[in-house]
This record gives sequence, C-alpha cells and structure tokens, in this order.
Amino acid sequence: MKIPEAPVERHPLKPFLPDGAKLLMLGSFPPPHKRWCMDFFYPNPSNQMWNIFGLLFFGDANRLVDKANKTFRQMDIQMLLEERGIAIFDTAMAVRRLSGNASDKDLKIVEKTDLPAMLAQMPQCHDIVCTGHKSFSVLTEDYGVTAPAIGTYNEFAMAGRPMRLWRMPSSSRAYPMKLEEKTEYYRKMLTTIGVM
Repeated sequence: MKIPEAPVERHPLKPFLPDGAKLLMLGSFPPPHKRWCMDFFYPNPSNQMWNIFGLLFFGDANRLVDKANKTFRQMDIQMLLEERGIAIFDTAMAVRRLSGNASDKDLKIVEKTDLPAMLAQMPQCHDIVCTGHKSFSVLTEDYGVTAPAIGTYNEFAMAGRPMRLWRMPSSSRAYPMKLEEKTEYYRKMLTTIGVM
C-alpha cells in the first residue's frame, strides 16, 4: 500500500518589505502553526533570532521578548525592522513537511519564492542574508552563488543589480554556538551593510 504524500502547505505570511529596505533576510519556511507564539517571522519561542536582535540593538537579549505572555513583542520587532530597513521572507512559498516538524532537512519545497520579483520592490537592497541551510541552498543552486564561509558574503547578480549573499549561523537553539557569538556575526554583517 502506498503511503499518502504529505499535504502541501502554502506560506501563511506576506513578505515584510519596509520602504527603503537595504537587507533581505531569508529563512526557509515557518514552523508548524502549533509552534507559533506570534503571527510573524521566527515565531517559535525557542528560536533565538529576536534574542539576537535584542542584544544587537538594545544590549538586552530579552528586550523583544514578552515573558509574561510567552511571546515576542511583535510591534516592537516590526518597528525596529522598519526603522533599520530590514525586510524578511522565506525562500519557499509552498512545501511538504516530510516528518511534520520544523526541520529544514524534512522540508520538500514545492514552490519557490520569486526573489527577483521581490527585489524589484526593494530598489535599495543589495544584500541578502540566509539564516538556514535550506534557504541558502536555494540561492546557491538557483542563482549560481558560491557558498561563502559563515560570517562572510559572496557577490552575485540578481534582478539586474549587484548583490551580496551573506551566510550567518542559524538562529535555531539547536545550532551549536552561544547566543553572544551568533550576535557578533550579525553585528559585523549589519555594520558592513550600514543598518547598525
């Protein structure tokens, strides 16, 4: 008997593209909704992205965390991203979860995001950062970018303009690196781009 294929999940969020964005952060795809604590990117309370941003911009890893309500301070996060010109989306528009979890290795991309069309809406953006292996593989496979070392970038062209693809350590708590060390990688990147 044939095992039924996992259902196709479409991306539940719209791209977050603030005016004047200089940086596009790309993940792979949101975790299952049961793991969300807010309706925004990096919604899993165990993910460290907003701890990294709290440490970077406020010197406090918990500044963007609402501990009492076990969530993140979504409005503060969005205001910060708008103020700094940081856009966020994912490389997949539709996926199948091969094991029902949030792991990149268990995602099968069914439909990829049209990144050149997205960049056309962000004329000042010349930098993309990938925050996980799956998102990074889409850029290297589809756009011929050579994989840079963690904390560095490689140059390429997309949507008729020069771009830099940055590779950062994963914000997953499972990634074997201290929060402070991850933060320093992000600090160097954001300073180079000019959004710090």
